[in-house]
Amino acid sequence: MASLVSVTDPADPRIADYVRLRDVNLRKSLEAEHGLFVAEGEKVIRRAIGAGHPVRSLLMARRWAEPLADVLDALDAPAYVADDATMESITGFQVHRGALASLERLPLPTVDTVLSTARRVIVCEDIVDHTNVDVPVQHTEPPRRILVLEDLVDHANVGSIYRCAAALGVDAIILSPRCADPLYRRAVKVSMGAVFAIPYARMTNWHDDLGKLRAAGFTLLALTPDQTATPIDKASTGDRVALLLGSEGDGLSSHWLDEADEPVCIPMSPDAMSAGVDSLNVTAAAAIACHTLIR
Repeated sequence: MASLVSVTDPADPRIADYVRLRDVNLRKSLEAEHGLFVAEGEKVIRRAIGAGHPVRSLLMARRWAEPLADVLDALDAPAYVADDATMESITGFQVHRGALASLERLPLPTVDTVLSTARRVIVCEDIVDHTNVDVPVQHTEPPRRILVLEDLVDHANVGSIYRCAAALGVDAIILSPRCADPLYRRAVKVSMGAVFAIPYARMTNWHDDLGKLRAAGFTLLALTPDQTATPIDKASTGDRVALLLGSEGDGLSSHWLDEADEPVCIPMSPDAMSAGVDSLNVTAAAAIACHTLIR
């Protein structure tokens, strides 16, 4: 059972995992060094534990001890309790959801592994003790519909895309080397824990790794706002399709556009085009494109 430990000093070294959560550069360094990430809110914490991530500690307002009692009973980790002012001093923001957890990252599979064997995670929110339970996964057929994200750097956008992909039935996500971290607190929070429900891998070679997808039998579709491209619902798709999504500002690089088998677009309303509205933001575009591909 997790022990409840009162914390009153924001500089207490025991709660170093939670310091300055909004400082992206600090968090990148700290989380990479210690192999951790932070989940915020009861639902997301339960989903992270249900996906098999070991818990390092919790930090919460005392009022959350009862709602999280079953989680605390099953954990052998400290649960630090602080008042709202102390939590805000520690984290750098007002923790509206009342509870945070520091968890260990699991080894990330390679691109080849994700392309060859889909392992869709079943997030079991009611399973909090994994002492005698394997990480709950379901073996399925190799992935048929995947997203490939090139250099999306906004954590909220990455989290939103994971949520869309998981909800609409995308099998896996591949990230370019410079994409934002899906396990950064903001991405996890926006995704509502969907980052734990869909397999993903990160490329090591931006220039050449699209070749691995083609070698695995994927048709590469490059989503672009260019209205001369093929409407996405008219695209030539095979048994396996990879949809390429570009960065928030510049979209896909010319190299990835050239590497794709076909550029595709979401047709815009002519009235909107005449008014200067010629595209959607990347998360809205991803949702529409995922729905079209899965349908």
